[in-house]
Amino acid sequence: MDERLLETVRLRAIEQGGRISGADVAEAVRASGLVVGSGTATHVIRMLQEELTGLGPLQSLADAPGVSDVLVDGTGAVWVEAEGRLTRAGYTFASTEDVRRLAVRLLGSGGQRLDDAEPFGDVVVGDYRVHAVLPPVAAAGPLLSIRVRHRRRLELEEILGAGSPWNEVLRAVVASRRNFLISGGTGSGKTTLLGAMLGQAGASERLIVCEDARELEPDHPHVVSLQCRTGNVEGAGGIGLDDLVRQSLRMRPDRLIVGECRGAEIRDFLAAMNTGHDGAGGTLHASSCEAVPARLAAMGALAGMTADATALQAAGALDYVVQMRRPGHGPGQRGPATLAVLELVRSADGHGMAARPLAHDDGDGPRFLPAAREHIRPLLDAGMDDAAIRWAPA
Repeated sequence: MDERLLETVRLRAIEQGGRISGADVAEAVRASGLVVGSGTATHVIRMLQEELTGLGPLQSLADAPGVSDVLVDGTGAVWVEAEGRLTRAGYTFASTEDVRRLAVRLLGSGGQRLDDAEPFGDVVVGDYRVHAVLPPVAAAGPLLSIRVRHRRRLELEEILGAGSPWNEVLRAVVASRRNFLISGGTGSGKTTLLGAMLGQAGASERLIVCEDARELEPDHPHVVSLQCRTGNVEGAGGIGLDDLVRQSLRMRPDRLIVGECRGAEIRDFLAAMNTGHDGAGGTLHASSCEAVPARLAAMGALAGMTADATALQAAGALDYVVQMRRPGHGPGQRGPATLAVLELVRSADGHGMAARPLAHDDGDGPRFLPAAREHIRPLLDAGMDDAAIRWAPA
């Protein structure tokens, strides 16, 4: 790409507030003074549009049906995940500098810097969540990870299937105003499911959503979104999730939502749930529901809490854990695999936590364990049909 031509188009885009059409690009090609044939001009115009707008050369891959992730490795090779399967795409970047240029532009369009002093960043741009890492942190070359967000708000029935028994269970979790966490691995659909569940909240409720980068956009009339901010070049001015959670408590939330629990914010989040903020929810990275207590304890330690204090707070605050699965991991497709509760475990050293499963998905929906009866009364009171519950053998 000729730098004179690229600079001409960039200046035209700046003059027009960042908006540029195909006709503007064509005019810039003529204004640059370069002599190009009609076929070459068409090719140059397409390359310029890819260079300056959207996801560049990755746009067509991200727009393909079923694609959830587009990944660029250190060699410039591109990989695509669709329907839970990762495959090599037919496109490879000509050089690592092209990858770096695209990464810097994408993060810059979302207000994030990406350079040698700040070699990684995460930002939401339109329908995409973009994460980038530059050398020397990325040893082989610049890395790009693009998560494709749903272009429209999905209902529970669209995510789980119209006939799935999980629809009734999860609607009852929301209607009962019980506090819950959705846990699972990367790409398991935690955020998508959380957004759909929040859409079931009462229209008169005020939802305060705290996120590292904005992803949740539930179909609800009263949603207030708060987003973290990175520090400046001196490292000052950063605003973390713990700050957002504390501020949200002064904003009269009917439901407090933390998009993804990662660290010290867990202290204020658990404290809020223990002091009358019912109906709270969030997501958590965990490979199984049995791993959730250890993840909570680790986050509590980041907040300066002892394991004993974290266990006491979490067991009193959280009513249900919904564990998600990825396609190809167990029976069924992407969706809930287990419904569980957290229980206190007493020992000579103090208190700990354990996850106690209430229901497992056998491929046809949840099958409740006999010991679940004492824990699902709030769901039955909120409208879950007792007659429709499938029970596992005693």
